[in-house]
Amino acid sequence: MGQVTVAGSYVADLMIRTPQLPAPGETVLGGPFQMGPGGKGGNQATAAARSGADVVFITKIGTDVFGQEAMQHFEREGFDIRFVQKSEQDATGTALISVDEKGENSIVIAPGACGKMSRMDIERAGRAIEQADILVLQLEIHFEAVEAAIHQAIQCDVPILLNPAPYTAFPAEWLCHVTYVTPNETEARGLTGITVVDEASAQRAADILHEKGAGVVIITMGGRGVFLSKEKGKGRQMKGFSVEVVDTTGAGDAFNGGFAYAISSGMKVEDAVQFGQAAAALSVMKAGTAVSMPYLEEIKAFLKKVL
Repeated sequence: MGQVTVAGSYVADLMIRTPQLPAPGETVLGGPFQMGPGGKGGNQATAAARSGADVVFITKIGTDVFGQEAMQHFEREGFDIRFVQKSEQDATGTALISVDEKGENSIVIAPGACGKMSRMDIERAGRAIEQADILVLQLEIHFEAVEAAIHQAIQCDVPILLNPAPYTAFPAEWLCHVTYVTPNETEARGLTGITVVDEASAQRAADILHEKGAGVVIITMGGRGVFLSKEKGKGRQMKGFSVEVVDTTGAGDAFNGGFAYAISSGMKVEDAVQFGQAAAALSVMKAGTAVSMPYLEEIKAFLKKVL
């Protein structure tokens, strides 16, 4: 069992299921309502923990009721919570999520306290990064905190997984230090200008990321699977698993958390990708985000069944 350190966001998910996603200016009558733990950092940490990793979570929450529920979730999942910061000034982050009958979603996030994470918060958690088998990062926290975490990992020679989501332009030099970068098609387009629609376009996007310094490029493509490229011009498409989709929210987080666990436990990259795909497939068969993350026994049983 490896140690996965996640430095990232936690938000409370407020989700409504609806017949269709509303157009601008449209009100849609939906239901039912579901509230639960979320945020890309929280989701990925949950996915890694349920997969079998020892998880250390670096985040910031408020002292409100959502923050109290966050701590209960962290304890239930077995996180090391020594580096969860609490803000007296800022509320716990929240996400408003609409999910239609096809499982597609629309999300608006108010980062709250986790959006105020600072370099100092990361420096306080230096030991958690130093002892990690892999550091997992996203872009839902302040860039100052992400950059500090990258620098700490470099100093300790810890592999870095960067999930560049939600996509926003970030310093190009970050990619030179990233061991694994895991964009989806939208994020790959933002990073490279390439619209990823098939294996050939995915290879072009991956090649640009390699040229920018990225190590292993993993482009997640939903039902079409994953494009894996370890070096320029030599990528391969890995097919996904066909399942009945209930809710796609959090599928990428399930993949990243499962993949991080697999790498931390010593799996080869190809096997880790397959493990992450299984985690993602299982997650979309349930409603919700963190609560939909599968456990190790479920993933093993699923892989045994489909392979």
